[in-house]
Amino acid sequence: MFKILKYSFFDLVRSRWSYVYFLFYLLLGIVLLFLNNDLSKAVITLMNVIIILVPLIGTIFGVMYYYNSREFTELLLAQPVKRSSIFLGQYFGVAFSLAMSLVIGLGLPFVFYGIFNSSAIWDFSLLLITGALLTFIFTALAFVIALANENKIKGFGYAILLWLFMAVIYDGLFLMSLIYFEDYPLDKFSLAATMLNPVDLSRVLILLKLDISALLGYTGAVFQKFFGTNLGLILSTGMLVLWVLIPTGIIYRMAKRKDF
Repeated sequence: MFKILKYSFFDLVRSRWSYVYFLFYLLLGIVLLFLNNDLSKAVITLMNVIIILVPLIGTIFGVMYYYNSREFTELLLAQPVKRSSIFLGQYFGVAFSLAMSLVIGLGLPFVFYGIFNSSAIWDFSLLLITGALLTFIFTALAFVIALANENKIKGFGYAILLWLFMAVIYDGLFLMSLIYFEDYPLDKFSLAATMLNPVDLSRVLILLKLDISALLGYTGAVFQKFFGTNLGLILSTGMLVLWVLIPTGIIYRMAKRKDF
């Protein structure tokens, strides 16, 4: 698996799209730091970009790489290599390359700006960790969709629909349910619904770490009480890790039965 991971990783690192992805975050960091003297404001702006863009890029790259490397995958399947090692190696190669582009692209401008001497270092670190976890989550979900659909058009369609649901539609349904059932105690429901969507969970974590929970509306106090504690931070981070592990396990099970 590690040889396949290494091949997939360096194959994507040499790709022009990886350079474009890296340069986008590098320029974004430079522009934000040029326009904002306050690092906390720059982190807030980056949060709005990362929460939407990272899942989209992870989803598209995951599906695109799977379908474009099909011939190479068929060649590997003819060799004495485990099927699960092939697909898991490709998945981790894609996810690691995208996460590295994100972390290094955003990290370099902030390091030169003096983030290590600022109180915003922990907020920025949480932002990068959350972005990396979202990359792994949505790349894994993209591989699951691609493994389940032989048709490339259907695979891309389902992948975009997944991102659209997680990033946009889910929030609308969540807000409508809170308004419709506002006469009922919704504390536990709000917490559970937030944890069931990695995009929402990441947004809440960063907002609370930045101490601007008022932006979360009337449920902000509930989130602050739970996510604002050390236990809440550990549990929510563990939930994001679980969001990585479950799709990875599904890839492993699907890969063992995958046949072309």
